[in-house]
Amino acid sequence: MPGDLVPRETLLVRIGAALAVGMPALVTRVAGLHPPSVAAAVIYGAGVLAAAVLLMWAAETARADMSGALALALLALIAVLPEYAVDVYYAFAAGTKPHYAGYAAANMTGANRLLVGVGWALVVLAFTLGVRRTTRRRRRHGRRHGERPGSLPPGEERDVRLAPHHRTELGFLALATVLGFVPALTAEIGWYIAIVLIAVYIVYLGRIARGGGEDVENLAGVPAWLVTLPRRMRRSATAAGFAIGAILVFISAEPFANSLVDAGSALGVDEFLLVQWLAPLASEAPELIVAVMFAWRLRDADAIGTLLSSKVNQWTLLIGSLPLAYKAGGGAWSLPLDSRQLEEVLLTAAQTVLGLGLLIDLVLRRWEAALLFVLFAIQFPLPGEQARLVLSGIYLAIGFTVLINRYRDLGRAMETVLRH
Repeated sequence: MPGDLVPRETLLVRIGAALAVGMPALVTRVAGLHPPSVAAAVIYGAGVLAAAVLLMWAAETARADMSGALALALLALIAVLPEYAVDVYYAFAAGTKPHYAGYAAANMTGANRLLVGVGWALVVLAFTLGVRRTTRRRRRHGRRHGERPGSLPPGEERDVRLAPHHRTELGFLALATVLGFVPALTAEIGWYIAIVLIAVYIVYLGRIARGGGEDVENLAGVPAWLVTLPRRMRRSATAAGFAIGAILVFISAEPFANSLVDAGSALGVDEFLLVQWLAPLASEAPELIVAVMFAWRLRDADAIGTLLSSKVNQWTLLIGSLPLAYKAGGGAWSLPLDSRQLEEVLLTAAQTVLGLGLLIDLVLRRWEAALLFVLFAIQFPLPGEQARLVLSGIYLAIGFTVLINRYRDLGRAMETVLRH
């Protein structure tokens, strides 16, 4: 099993460390303590991070007792619940605190742009370094055994590639990408687009349920060790992971979301930026780490496929859940967007067009990953309204150009959406 590559003691230390990271949030909340906003953001942010790690481990371990692509998609959704919890709280609170509506949009756009602009690029970087590491090992092995170094076997020196079955995710992402421009055009995330996006996600789940599942042999680290345990012990460990992770999410999401806003005021930092980047970074870090480890081990399809599935989740179900949470919190049926939020949604939708175009042929080349990262990084030294609009135009110009040139690949992906 892959878990044998890591000593059992090391895996137990990892589990203990995850629990230790989340413990301060539990103690602080149960004891009714009210630390300063910056300290609270750190404590409860650590709780969100620990919850994300535990839920991901539990979800991956559950593969041993569940089968099929549908089960895997549901488990992947569970793994990103901390991100949903924080964002949905902002939308819910906006029902009575109108200024929180901007934070809901900020958290959603930040999570999506981090995933594509940083996550996809990190996968390509880790895969490239993994290939070079493997090359050096084989060359040293060849010299020790008197073999001629020669070149790598055909296909080893290659870019990151998806498997053909990932066209389903790409097809539904293409559909969601078109729908994602509606909020930017209407200045609201309306109940009508929410219903459509949630319906798209449900159809997506039904479509991938027809595919095959993944092998638990592909697991690594803590989940790979847990699946080797006797069934009763494994299921108890999985249930404990889900329970502890859910508790940490429940106790950490609200105070973390509020403390980020308060910390921005205390530090003199734009709280919009803290909500947009720090909160998604905490909740999505475990998933990014898993994808990077897959790539480092030359499992490129698993790595980029994991992040692609998360992108589909966030660009359909996450957006669709925000107006419903806003209504449940006392707001109207549609979540309003001011000019800043509208620009952020437009920029995120435009980035999605480019990401889709670069991945539609099932290959993510190194220069393409570098392009995604550079365009993502440019927004920070140029944070103004005009810069966001210009950057959106650049994303769209390049993205539509690539999609037009790869229209056959786009057609194959859309066939998976229309197929009965």
